[in-house]
Amino acid sequence: MAFRTIVEPFRIHSVAPLRMTTEEQRREAVAAAGYNLFGLHSDDVLIDLLTDSGTGAMSRDQWAAIQHGDESYAGSPSFEIFRSAVQALFPFVHVIPTHQGRAAEKILFTALGGAGLSIPSNTHFDTTRANIEYTGAEAVDLVIAEGRDPASRHPFKGNMDTARLDAFLTQNAGRVPVVMLTLTNNSGGGQPVSLENIRETSAVCHRHGVPLFLDACRFAENAWFIREREPGQGEREVSDIVRDMARLADGMTMSAKKDPMGNIGGWLALNDDALAEQCRALLILTEGFPTYGGLAGRDLEALAQGLKEVVDHDYLRYRIRSTAYLGEALAKAGIPVLQPIGGHAVYLDAKAFLPHIPPLQYPGQALAVALYEAGGVRGCEIGTVMFGRHPDGSETPATMELVRLAIPRRTYTQSHIDYVIEVCGEVARRAPTLSGYRISHEPKQLRHFTARFEPLA
Repeated sequence: MAFRTIVEPFRIHSVAPLRMTTEEQRREAVAAAGYNLFGLHSDDVLIDLLTDSGTGAMSRDQWAAIQHGDESYAGSPSFEIFRSAVQALFPFVHVIPTHQGRAAEKILFTALGGAGLSIPSNTHFDTTRANIEYTGAEAVDLVIAEGRDPASRHPFKGNMDTARLDAFLTQNAGRVPVVMLTLTNNSGGGQPVSLENIRETSAVCHRHGVPLFLDACRFAENAWFIREREPGQGEREVSDIVRDMARLADGMTMSAKKDPMGNIGGWLALNDDALAEQCRALLILTEGFPTYGGLAGRDLEALAQGLKEVVDHDYLRYRIRSTAYLGEALAKAGIPVLQPIGGHAVYLDAKAFLPHIPPLQYPGQALAVALYEAGGVRGCEIGTVMFGRHPDGSETPATMELVRLAIPRRTYTQSHIDYVIEVCGEVARRAPTLSGYRISHEPKQLRHFTARFEPLA
């Protein structure tokens, strides 16, 4: 018998207190932070949905693995445990640990990027795009048309437009050192990529002699969607689907702060011997020796255990269903959300939520600030603030104006999510009174992290 209640497949072993604040206190806090939610002190946040990166709760067995960690500078057995766990799911020849995913991106694009080159993806996320552009290369998004429509219910809106990719590689022969494929597609609403599309993307890349790398930080959630939505995949083990995804690629970058269940960590994995040697040299320059790569041995062992836990079907069923619980409740209340609901987050459609605020007055930022002021819920703008500024200094509206409510793994209960639903409903009632923002200060790269804003009258 199927029951409606979503039962977490774990018990709470340790708890951390939350600080309750008033709306007046929150208004003062966000104003002091320049209306940038990244600038808030976490003690002033009640429900923190800014990101699912490194914010989840580690398991009892992961904490036990930490006690087993060996801190030898070179040749630590903890690295062997870590590498074996990675290669059990991702059978790449070389595994290079890094302190987090953006470090893996930095190393890869330092080796492969450069002025005059172009690197396509379904949709690059913020640090990936920034690391590409920092080398002088161009980051290009080639997601399918449905992936740019918040209302579309295509089951795999993260898919690469393989016809456009084929044409792009033909037109830019010799100028594309690598193709990236993000699983799931974070900038596009946490939307999955089908196994068929990964296979087609791989075939296009290899026909043109271009390697395919996966940005695979939410690989398990993507594999679960494949199992649930793709014909012929419904009876398969998630771990087998993950291995199929990996075999179609030539390498990967990983932020292990997502699906591998870590609070820190990442890696770069690949098959090319010469490129691996170059990347290891860069690793030693920037991160550390190749058997620890900026991580403690205890972190490596915690990640190895997390890789075993994340492909558990009971966990993934709970993870995806509990995210959908939030999205479905908001949609039922008439709040515009990106459809279908993604794996790690629910994305509010700020353009539809606040149609009176123009894109260059940052409706996503206005909505995110309003959620915090109303109820202490911290989300993240994914729109023109994050993606509107270009390397040449120009600014254009992003394709979609979204606010991401990213749900940390194994962290919040259903009552916390019910509270978020109430806060979103309250902000919806206030929506006509909300106004936009202007940027009073911004850095040259990744401005959304440290920019300061001022409210417009």
